[in-house]
Amino acid sequence: MKSVSEFAGLLGEPVRQDEGHLIEEIGRLWSVVLPEDFVAVAGAYGDVGIADRMSLLGARSLRWYADLMGGQLEQSAPVPHLVLPSEGGALLWGNTIDGDQLFLVPHEDGSWTVSAFLRHSVDHWYDSDLSFSDWFHLALAGEIATDWLPEWTSLPHVLELNE
Repeated sequence: MKSVSEFAGLLGEPVRQDEGHLIEEIGRLWSVVLPEDFVAVAGAYGDVGIADRMSLLGARSLRWYADLMGGQLEQSAPVPHLVLPSEGGALLWGNTIDGDQLFLVPHEDGSWTVSAFLRHSVDHWYDSDLSFSDWFHLALAGEIATDWLPEWTSLPHVLELNE
């Protein structure tokens, strides 16, 4: 797993004053322990738009976005999981400019892996076996071979704060 400091070269210095405790509180409201790496990274960089191509939810938007999109996504045939705050649901943590929805899916062994509901051509589901910080770091560095992730222009990525 990647530490917050390993994201500085991709995202610049953290834009939040360690809001991980606020994200943990949301997890407690949903009766779930969210992955430590997500809590740390989203606590430092959450609630941002990344180079006008991707959004990372954080303490200000996790609950709001889950309320807005969760029910719709649960009813979508290609989405094979419930969405938090539904019991046992996946964490909806971000999206791309093309409307792809980014998830962390919980597993029985306590791990969480990145998955996505892809909208770019025909709706379908993408699964990875990577933790949040490993996948997110590779995605921001342009090192994941997909046809649906944004093409990045330069590093560090320009961040737009969402208040």
